[in-house]
This record gives sequence, structure tokens and C-alpha cells, in this order.
Amino acid sequence: MSDADNKGQSRNQPQMSQSQSQSATGEASAAEKAVPAGGLLSGYKPGASVFDEFLADDGPPRAHYAGLLAALQDLGPAELKRRQETCQRLVHEQGITYNVYGDPRGMERPWQLDPIPFVIAPDEWRSLEAGLIQRATLLNKILADCYGAQELIRSRWLSPAMVFGQPDFLRPCHGIRPPQGNFLNFYSADLARSRDGQWWVVSDRTQIPTGAGYALANRLVTSRILPEPFRDNQIHRLAGFFRAVRNTLVQLAPRPAGEARVVMLTPGPHNETYFEQAYLARYLGYMLVEGQDLTVRDDRVFLKTLSGLEPVDVILRRVDDDFCDPLELRNDSILGVPGLVEALRAGNVVVANALGSGLLQSPAFMSFLPGLCKHLLGEKLKLPSVATWWCGQETARKYVLEHLDRLVLKPAFRTHFRAPDAEKPLNAKERDALQRHIEFDPDLFVAQERVQLSTAPSWDGSGLVAQPVSLRVYLVAGGDGYHVMPGGLTRVSPDSGGRSISMQLGGSSKDTWISSETPVEEVTLLHSAGENIELRRTGNNLPSRLADNFFWLGRYSERADATARLLRTALLRFNPERAGSSTQLLAPLLKTLEVQGQLPGISERPELRQNAEAFEAELLAAIFDSSRPGSLRSTVDNLHRLAVQVRDRTSNDMWRVISQINERLAAPPARRVMLAGDAVGVLNQTLLAVAAFHGLARENMTRAQAWRFLDIGMRIERAIYLCTLLDSKLHSAEADNSSVLETILEVDDSSITYRSRYSLLPHISAVYDLVLLDDKNPRSVLFQLNQLLKHVERLPREREKDGAGSSQKILQECITRLNQADARELAGLQAGWHASKIGGAIQQTLRDLPKFSDTIAAGCFAHSAISRTGRENAP
Repeated sequence: MSDADNKGQSRNQPQMSQSQSQSATGEASAAEKAVPAGGLLSGYKPGASVFDEFLADDGPPRAHYAGLLAALQDLGPAELKRRQETCQRLVHEQGITYNVYGDPRGMERPWQLDPIPFVIAPDEWRSLEAGLIQRATLLNKILADCYGAQELIRSRWLSPAMVFGQPDFLRPCHGIRPPQGNFLNFYSADLARSRDGQWWVVSDRTQIPTGAGYALANRLVTSRILPEPFRDNQIHRLAGFFRAVRNTLVQLAPRPAGEARVVMLTPGPHNETYFEQAYLARYLGYMLVEGQDLTVRDDRVFLKTLSGLEPVDVILRRVDDDFCDPLELRNDSILGVPGLVEALRAGNVVVANALGSGLLQSPAFMSFLPGLCKHLLGEKLKLPSVATWWCGQETARKYVLEHLDRLVLKPAFRTHFRAPDAEKPLNAKERDALQRHIEFDPDLFVAQERVQLSTAPSWDGSGLVAQPVSLRVYLVAGGDGYHVMPGGLTRVSPDSGGRSISMQLGGSSKDTWISSETPVEEVTLLHSAGENIELRRTGNNLPSRLADNFFWLGRYSERADATARLLRTALLRFNPERAGSSTQLLAPLLKTLEVQGQLPGISERPELRQNAEAFEAELLAAIFDSSRPGSLRSTVDNLHRLAVQVRDRTSNDMWRVISQINERLAAPPARRVMLAGDAVGVLNQTLLAVAAFHGLARENMTRAQAWRFLDIGMRIERAIYLCTLLDSKLHSAEADNSSVLETILEVDDSSITYRSRYSLLPHISAVYDLVLLDDKNPRSVLFQLNQLLKHVERLPREREKDGAGSSQKILQECITRLNQADARELAGLQAGWHASKIGGAIQQTLRDLPKFSDTIAAGCFAHSAISRTGRENAP
């Protein structure tokens, strides 16, 4: 429907554009600014037609940059280069990443941070704060009306097509009023500056204001590499904003603050900003959950934990609106929680931001904001939007069609329509087709003025250069109105003439400094508990999905260790000059690698044993071939994937160790041949890194549920691979060969223990007693089973009746069977070792351990009942 005659048209025309503002002020300079000569600024050349944040029109640096510039000049180019390298190292060590879709590095792509901060003057920031608070208040009122009385539509301040015609208006959410009437608990805006210095809002982020976590990470890194100017310029801290975030979420909870549970809902580790979600969850003290971790029972949301279902009061979401509930919103979503909308209607849970808040991210609303601000707030809009024309209005549509080449055309709503590239001119055929499309369905199109971004100093490796920047600012709603983060996420275009910035397309970021005219108060997110503090010896109950992830993290870490040990032993004992004879002694080891999946089908390819080059290539593939499911590289990839999923529950040291393992196993460069000796070196480094991971887990993790399941996984995996190795040896005709037995001791890391006990060559009875039956040897099978039994006895009592009871029975039978075995029976045999009593015990243990693993999964990772804590707190 055409909206040419509605009341909003005459009242909501686009405000003065950037180009009109420049013409009115007459400040466009025809020549580039004069740049102070020498040193860091020798390559700094801002453009003539843009506003430069650093240099004034007459050449000298702006006053609010003077302190930073003086500090940078004192440091000099060489020291700045060193600090930039430190910046990159800190980003890498802290695992600050951004997932660029299609990038081969995937989730491992480091966050791009420029060491030179973006500085805003105090008086200018106060003006921005006032405009942002007004804008957030206005948008919240518009949302409240759209999902409530809809008076703005009835009185024709808004066109019905702008609301009902777009997919981001969620009809099931109409009539759901959030606590305190705040639909926008969080809001962010992308700002750009025109040539005359005027700030403009380029886009409103009303659904999921991402980036605040990256702004915090930028601050922590930048303040460490530039501590002197950060301190001397009295930069505002960010902790106060995040303390306000936490207070806001607690106040939203239906239950008292002391009992409220807040969780952060994430789409999962493949989301582009997953690092930020894990980082913020850990910083704020919230549990990071996925949709599968939550369930709705009796119109209440519960978290699935090891002790059962526990109530959830507030969900800080990072999942798009329509994906949040597959029952009432998008039925193909696997990211949401079925029944969430009904729980919202019942008032038993709060979601921030409210579902449906993505409605106002449509750029079409921008042209209506000046009139709506006067109507709803009785004020003039303080912070204007970039000039915008919604084609649903006849006058605006006519203007757009007449000036199509000068404007940027965008979809008004979230549709499959792909806007033309603003940097490429349309030919006559394309222009005609686009005009017909606009005239046929005008409501779907919006046009905006082309934005010319201001420039700010960035580091290029040797000095400062002028790069286009855009600022994203963040607000949180409190009981007394909105609060603005005293900083933000400054994004930098990789193109010196860039008109837009996308982190997906190579953009980088900066810290944002707001200097204070008075000393800055030290702010901490933690609060004083006073004298009365409730002492705790354990943390929050562990969600079952995280317990499952820790369990498999332990299994894959031990699998990586076992695989590296087996392959190292095989490479060290393989002699290319005597391929046939050496592989004969390696047969039991190769059989183990075949059963474990590293060398699939090796026993059916006897020709490999005679071809030294092919056999060596097969061993190298078992290390580096990521397409082979059982290879060491594939195992480490799985280890890294699981580490990402428990990122908010592990230390930075553990993350760094796992990242190092992943880096060491990168495919060897094509320009040189990987030799067996080189591969052994890689395996040695891998084993050291895995040992570091295991050491951190055992020494630094509290003995809570996460550690318990990690250790259970490690011990199951170690017992399985040792039993597989021992069984393969007993099936070999060379089972009592001292060289074959030596490989068992080497793989089990028990050579020194054996030699300290026995002054003789490896003997089958002594070796099997040490590796299989010695309950004092931390590497033996029996030791693993005893430790597993201790863990099972301490699993949550509510799960014992479902799975732990049968788990105990399986373990007790395995332990009893091994305790009754006697390794000395192997000494009297010349063949048929696998048919002995001890051989039968090993084979039965191999059959029982997968059953034990399954009972753990069934008993601890499934959910059917509400926990005692949940029942006690239920209203």
C-alpha cells in the first residue's frame, strides 16, 4: 500500500544530509590538511573531503589527541612496533578470535586490533551521551507501542506496512510486556561523522547489540601496551558499565536477587562472535548455555544440570528473535527453547532484549524518528540519522527514483532481496529493472545517503596513517534510565577510501578512549560482601551438556596422548633399510593403531611392509592427515572443538596449551618433504603440550564436577587403549619377544619403573603385571579402574538409580577379574597367550569399558526430573 497520504509523511521527512550539511557550513576543504613533518606523522595524509579526527582543519593535532601524540612520539617508531607485536601476542595468548565465515582459519582467526586508540573529547562525549540516551528512550517507546496498544499506527504516525509487513514483527509476542516496560534492555548504535564534524547514526542495533565484549577485550590489551598515556590521560573505566549490566539483569528477575539465575543463551561455537559470548559470560559470572541446555516445564524455563532441572529467571540472549522458540516462531530452529514464548507470557522468565526488538533495526524507521521524537518525547531529535528515504512513502519513492545513482539502496526489511553494490554503477538494463522492482513493491526498499567516514590515526608498521573509522556505542537500561558505556568499539576500514566497515570483510578494531577532566575513580565489577559472607566450596551446578563436553575433552586429550605415543614408537623402530623385518616386530603395534583408527586396513595391505617409502608415508598420514578420522590431527581438531565449547569454564593457560597443540600439527608446508625425524620432533612437542594440559587439569582445576568428568574421560580412554595394546601383543607370535615388550613399556611410559624393579630384559610376566595389574602404577589399567570407581561413587546421588549403580557394577566386576588374574601364568606359555585367563580378562575389560561409558552418558547427560533445589525454589 502507498503511504503517501499518511500523517507521518509531512512530519517525518529525512533530516539534513551530510552533503547538505557540508554545503551549508561551507567547511569542505579543497586541499589536504597540513601535516606536522617528521617521525610518526611523516606518512599521515588525511583526505581533503573527509573529517579527520586527529588533525584540525588548519593542520595541528586536536587538543584531545595532544597527550596521546606526545606519549607516542616519546616512545618512537621502534618501541611502538615492539608494542604492536606485544599486542598481537596478547590477542593470540588470550585467544581473542572472530569467526570469519569461509576463512580457512575458522574459529582460530585472531581478532584484529590496532594499537592506537580512538580518542573523543569529554565535552563532545557528553553531547553524544545525551543524544544516545534520548534515542534509546525513543526506540523503547516505539517498541512498547508496536507490541502493545499500537496507537502510533492508528494515528498514522507509523505506516502499518512498516510494522506488519516485515518478518521481524513477531505476532506471537504481541501483548507480552517485559518488566519495567523495557523492551530495549541493551541498545547500540553505529556512528559516523560528516565533514563538518556532525555525528550521525548509521544504524540502530536493537536486537543483539554485539561487540561490547570485544570493546572490553580491546581495553584490557590496549591499556597493557600503552599504560603511560592511559594513566596520564585519565581514561574512563568500563567496569562501571558492566556492573550496571549485571544490576539490570538481576532486577529483571521474577525471584529475589539472591535466588535469581541469569544465563547467556548462545547459538554455539560456530557463531562469528562466540569468543565474545564466552568472554562476557565469564566476566559477568553467568553460565553460557545453548538452546539444548534449557527446557520448559509448566511454563517455566529450567536449566538441565547434573542434579536435575534448575529454574532460570533471566536469559541474556545472543540468538536472533525468530530462532528462540521453534514452537511459536521459526519451526526449523535448533537453537532455541521450545515453549519459551509461553513462559514469557506467563511472566516466569525474562529475555533481554525482548523477543521482537529486532523490528526497529529496519533502516526504514530512521526517516520517521524526528517526528516521532517530537510526538512521544516532546523534544527535537538530538542525534540525527543518516538521511533516509523509505520508498513506502510516495514523495520519498519519487525522490529515490530520481536520484538512484547518488543513493545507497537497501532492503527495508529482512528479505532475500540482494541490494546492488553501492560501489558499482548500474547499467541501463539494471537500473530499469531496479526501478520496476521499486515501483512494484515499494515497501521493501529504503535508500540512504552515501556515507563518507571520518579518518583517525592507525598504525601501519612504521608510522601513523589515516584510516576510515566508525564507532559503535553501547547503552544499558537501568531503573533511572539508560547508561552509556564510556567508550565503545571503534572499527577500522582496511580500505583508505572505505564507506562501510565489516569485520567479516577484513575490518579491524581500536580501543575507544574518553578522557576525564578529573581523576578517574577505580571501579571494579566485584562488590564487597561485608562481614556476612556465605562460604562456598563448589561452584554453580554444571549443565549436563558441559559435563558431556568435559567428559569427551578428557577422552580426546588422552586419545591424542596415546596416538602420539604409539606413532612415535612405530617411527622410532621402523628401519627403512630392513623394512620387512622391522615391520614384523611392529605388527602388534600396527594392529593397535588399526583398531584405534589411525591405520585403517593396515593388516590387509601386506605390501606396505615391504615398501619402506609407502609405509613411512602411511605413518605420516596417520599424524598429519586431517581427512583421516583417526589421525592425530583429526583427534586434536576434535580436542580443540571441545575446548571451544567449554571456553568459559577453562583458564587461559589451558586454552593456550590446546591452541599450541593445534598449531604444531598444522600440515607440513608443501615446499619441503616431512621426514620421519621431523615427525618424531612434532610428536615429542605434542606429548609435552598434552602433558602440560593434563598437569593444568590435575593441579589447577578444583575437584568439582567439571574436573571429575574430565578425569573420567581420560581414564576410560587410557584403559581402553592399554587393553587394546596388551591384547594385540598377546595375539602376536612374538608376544614374549623382549623388543615387543619394550614397546609396551615405552608407550605406557613405564620403562624407568620397570628397570628400577627388574635387572633383566623385559619379561612378559613382569611387564603385564606392571602395566595391567599394578594398582600403584598410575599408568596401569587397574589403577584407572580404581580411580573410575572412586569417581562413580561421588557422582550426583540423584543419578545413581538411573546409571551410576550399573556403572559401579561394571567396574567392580572388571576390578575383581583383574585382581584375581596372575601375570605369572604367561611365563609358562609358548603360544596361545590370548587364550589364557589374563588374556580373557583383558578382552572382557575391553568389552565392558564401552558399556561403562554408555551408562555414564545415560545416567548423567539425560534429564527427566526437577532437582531438589529447583523444586524448593519453584513458586
